[in-house]
Amino acid sequence: MTAKIAYDDVEVGTELPPQTFGVTRATLVQYAGASGDFNPIHWNEKFAVEVGLPDVIAHGMFTMAEAIRVVTDWVGDPGALVEYGVRFTKPVVVPNDDKGATIEVGAKVAAKLDDKTVRVDLTATSEDQKVLGMARAVVRLA
Repeated sequence: MTAKIAYDDVEVGTELPPQTFGVTRATLVQYAGASGDFNPIHWNEKFAVEVGLPDVIAHGMFTMAEAIRVVTDWVGDPGALVEYGVRFTKPVVVPNDDKGATIEVGAKVAAKLDDKTVRVDLTATSEDQKVLGMARAVVRLA
């Protein structure tokens, strides 16, 4: 696969289509099974509260993975991702109800770099709280 977005067609400030991702307790259990991360703060409410959390929280790497989908969906090729990093600023709290939590993600092209690459800055929030800081990706375009 190759990127479906052409480098010459992108300008600094180009906004990527925002996305909202739902997270339920079932989602966390599925992610725990796939990742092997069975830390009880991600599925056991009693334990999470005992260690000082408000409730069960989503895995940081899960939150990070959901956020980058905005970029890989836009570029059309996950293999175009050259670099990606974030800081975890707040946890995504996932209540034990039918709704769960949501992660809202937006992104825009912040810089055009060499070799047909661009830096994309992401914003990720949950319950109006910034959950990822310094979220940046570099992708190679067509």
